[in-house]
Amino acid sequence: MLHPRDPIDRSSLGRQLTRAANAPVADILAGFPAQPAHAAVRIGVTGPPGAGKSSLTARLCRRRLDAGRRLGVIAIDPTSPFTSGAILGDRIRMEDVSSHEQLFIRSLASRGAHNGLTDNLPEILLTLDCHDFDEVIVETVGIGQVECAVRDLVDTTVLVLNPESGDQVQAMKAGVLEAADIIVVNKADLPGATKIAAEVQSVIRIRDHSENDWTPRVLMTSRHDEPGLENLDHALTEHLRWVRSRVDETARRRARLAYHLNTLVMRLSTERIRDLPPEWLDAGLSEAFKKLIESLS
Repeated sequence: MLHPRDPIDRSSLGRQLTRAANAPVADILAGFPAQPAHAAVRIGVTGPPGAGKSSLTARLCRRRLDAGRRLGVIAIDPTSPFTSGAILGDRIRMEDVSSHEQLFIRSLASRGAHNGLTDNLPEILLTLDCHDFDEVIVETVGIGQVECAVRDLVDTTVLVLNPESGDQVQAMKAGVLEAADIIVVNKADLPGATKIAAEVQSVIRIRDHSENDWTPRVLMTSRHDEPGLENLDHALTEHLRWVRSRVDETARRRARLAYHLNTLVMRLSTERIRDLPPEWLDAGLSEAFKKLIESLS
């Protein structure tokens, strides 16, 4: 990982990612993109809006780049209501590190996805795997509880909260909070940070864990807190090491394939419903549903 490496071919990779992001279901089922020989470690960064995910991700990237890693970042932004593209807020907040020759950042619109991710994300990640990345960070939109879907596609899930997340912590108890491997209370120099960290820690303590389970780490960071960032960096490395030694690779592969199948079925059904002949809808719900299912086969 520390040997000299060529700079990333940004133009070529950019074109490939555009093709992957726009690939129709038929192309994907025909084998696009090809399964790469190398798979990057995947880190998911999620959490509510305003928690500072992008700024924290940029600082974390800098630290892991300094350790000799090649990094890819997929920053998923809300779809623009005017252009249907990404608003690019995440990319702007990562400008300080974006010029590093071993870092590639791509902002993507959430498009039709409603789980904090984006259409064709599995294909996008496979495309990145063809470019010798050591790690790929997926930063979700930031819509809260439903974003536990990212866990199906990554090796480590980092949940970023801020000191104003009290009510959100309560809402997350049955969702993304339970899916997180590392929980970071960011902006810890603001009032209320210690209280939120204690609340999260208490939720973790009352959960059922076997001795073989990973116990989620609860950390605190702030903009100028290098020891806090170092703790996060170490916790990531520790969890990734644990994943390699403990996780059932067959179960993980199946979970990722199930997620992939689900996204393809949803996209295909959306396409078919959009193109339904109007007369099908005149036949009533049951008949229209039957015809739709027949058209999917």
